Amino acid sequence: MPLLLARVEVERVLAPQVCIAAVEDAFRQHALGKVPEPGILGMHEGAGSFPVKTGFLRVEGKLYFAAKLNANFPANPGRGLPTIQGAVLLSDAENGAVLAIMDSISITALRTAAASAVAARHLARRRCDTALICGCGGQARAQLEALLCVRNPKRVLAYDADRERSARFAKLFGERVVVAPDLADAVRSSDIIITCTTASKYFLTREMIRPGTFIAAVGADSENKQEIEPQLMAQSKVVTDLTEQARRIGDLHHAIARSAMSAEAVHAQLGEVAAGLKVGRQSDEETIIFDSTGTGLQDVAAAIAAYHGARRQNSGTSWSLT
Repeated sequence: MPLLLARVEVERVLAPQVCIAAVEDAFRQHALGKVPEPGILGMHEGAGSFPVKTGFLRVEGKLYFAAKLNANFPANPGRGLPTIQGAVLLSDAENGAVLAIMDSISITALRTAAASAVAARHLARRRCDTALICGCGGQARAQLEALLCVRNPKRVLAYDADRERSARFAKLFGERVVVAPDLADAVRSSDIIITCTTASKYFLTREMIRPGTFIAAVGADSENKQEIEPQLMAQSKVVTDLTEQARRIGDLHHAIARSAMSAEAVHAQLGEVAAGLKVGRQSDEETIIFDSTGTGLQDVAAAIAAYHGARRQNSGTSWSLT
């Protein structure tokens, strides 16, 4: 019988370390040509959008397929609703049987944070005195929890245009997280920066970044979003989750549109670095940007891990359409 997994159940069965391992394996398989390209479809209407992301993945010899439908409405928090809402459908790709339907808010947050952690593991300097979480909304907690699995910053700064939101986020982690009152000062003092905002105009610029910084740019997952100045992209080593997707909807899209760089200037896709096909960080002075647009590879990896975790823990609700 298929499983129905609510948000709290997904979060209970899908630990950050498990999700990181699953997502890294998915990126690696893709780089080695073992899985096909993931698919993406996006439709916009008014103040919202409905992106659909799909992917195949083989785990322990078995082939799976997942399709995720998200509704993305940036104005929703003001209405008392989540920015992202939706569901993930996981199927057996060998016979078409539906295995599970699960909440996509948790899957999206966990798999996106896992990708940032994989990128930080391969691209950030090993020593990290200060990390900055920029944007303290629904992604922030998962991003920091995943980062702490791969790096151990001495202090963590939290910045949000809404000061109360950053204060609430910092409170979740006690004394380890400090609210940063000024963005530019926080950026200049940080070794790792994770941007997870809904910004439509860049706010990180060349002048703010010191050499050696690693930036996981998470927020630009549609052509209308932007976090990184095009000239900063051009002057950094850029690694994407998927270059073809990033050139259409990521910060890379804006850099190309401004003629600051070309897609050919991208150093690598994350899977190529994880698989050892291309080098990651080569010096402590390199500024490296991970342009994270979110892929169906991550969704299917996280969904499979959540499904198996739920089966092991006897979690979720069995259901049937027949």
